[in-house]
Amino acid sequence: MSTPELNSKLEENLHPVGLIESDGPLSAPRPGMALCLSGGGYRAMVFHLGALWRLNELGLLRGLKKISSVSGGSITAGVLGLKWKQLTFDSSNVATNFEQVVVAPIRAVAQVTIDTGSIIKGILLPRYTVADKVADAYRQHLFGDATLQDLPSDVDGPRFVINATNVQTRVLWRFSKPFMGDYRVGLVRNPTTELALAVTASSGFPPVLSPVTLKLNPADFDPTTKGDLQIEPYTSNVVLTDGGVYDNLGLETAWKSYETILVSDGGGGGSDEPKPKRDWLRHVYRVLSLIDNQVRSLRKRQVVASYQMKLRKGAYWGIRSNILDYQLPDAMNCPFAQTLVLANTATRLKKMNDTLQERLINWGYAVSDAGLRRHLYPLDVPPLGGQPLPPAPPPPKGFPYPDVGIG
Repeated sequence: MSTPELNSKLEENLHPVGLIESDGPLSAPRPGMALCLSGGGYRAMVFHLGALWRLNELGLLRGLKKISSVSGGSITAGVLGLKWKQLTFDSSNVATNFEQVVVAPIRAVAQVTIDTGSIIKGILLPRYTVADKVADAYRQHLFGDATLQDLPSDVDGPRFVINATNVQTRVLWRFSKPFMGDYRVGLVRNPTTELALAVTASSGFPPVLSPVTLKLNPADFDPTTKGDLQIEPYTSNVVLTDGGVYDNLGLETAWKSYETILVSDGGGGGSDEPKPKRDWLRHVYRVLSLIDNQVRSLRKRQVVASYQMKLRKGAYWGIRSNILDYQLPDAMNCPFAQTLVLANTATRLKKMNDTLQERLINWGYAVSDAGLRRHLYPLDVPPLGGQPLPPAPPPPKGFPYPDVGIG
């Protein structure tokens, strides 16, 4: 290997990640609050609805500067972004039609199994991939022919960032209204990519629901954002998989920008296995699952440690949290044994009955309330871009769906 090639390799290893323009330079994060919505299939999609419900009640939803999502969280974020202009906010910054505009369409799609049919059709119909069929389902049930340009502008609402993983470049690929791309290939300005396709890429759980290939015109990339890979085929055939492969919390694009970070984690967890299988296929699957679980755990530790060290402000809540750990005397009654049953819902795009949906929404509502009231309102620095928070709220009067509770 020649000296220039060796230096290039050394430079790549020394700088494994990079910044794009929305991140800004390596400096203190800006005032403002961002929300991260994790992956986890329909389970996460519906769980996040409960968190958004509580954020809206508290008047915090409208004040968010960015919503960063991956996988199942991107389905929820995509609907929220598409419907944002239809929300009617009152004088307390509460969207009075949130349930009708946002909750109803997501609950409707949760009654439809998408993954099984898409896999079967993708196998039997060689002209189409599994991802093509998933995108068709999203178009039919949620997004129609909407594109990234139908998301709100930064002056009209939060910046919605839908994250996927670029299989070619090994880094995060971002879809948003102002641009899409990654730091190694560069950016496409004002992309007209379909919202259904962006969400499909973000939620394309490997290996069955991915990859998604974007067919792009290389001339559409902004040369001023040129990375080391702004060449074909990286600029003409972009191969993407689930955003959770890179960052299952959707953390990175928010973390680099804002000082107050809220994390809603609907991700699954690994289980103990006293007698692990020894055949090579199931052993490899088990080992890959352990690696994935450890990477996710590192992200969570990053968040919690940064709160504790006062590097960031905010709150984390997870579908696998024990609500008693928040040590909030008036937290809602959510026995851990019951919430753990909800947390163990399979990571699928599979039909959910009404009771399961409502319990997941109730649990997301309750645990986000505990996290917010325990960790956000005691902050001594206003998180809403310099604007003070409303007064610390009282506990909720009850679950959004009181008849079913959480189990």
